[in-house]
Amino acid sequence: MADKPSSGEILGIPYNFERPSLGRLLSSYWQPDEGMLVEKPFGIGYTLNLANWRSWIVLAVAGGLYYQQTQSAGAAGASDDDADASDEPVEVIVDDD
Repeated sequence: MADKPSSGEILGIPYNFERPSLGRLLSSYWQPDEGMLVEKPFGIGYTLNLANWRSWIVLAVAGGLYYQQTQSAGAAGASDDDADASDEPVEVIVDDD
């Protein structure tokens, strides 16, 4: 039986299942001459190129959205009176005219 290739491309999406080395991991996330997305060092698809300034904007926006979500979830959990009111059963009246 022929060995299956451990890296390549399927339908334009790269894959690489070779065991990653530390050097390959570091060099794949920092490629100054490439665009914002680069091939992942292990797995399927693309990852952010940290040598590109656009990647840092994407990370900052994602971090800001995550922070906003955790703050709003904490504020919603702080008001227990509203949560108790929403747990009560609701009466629904259906008019069959």
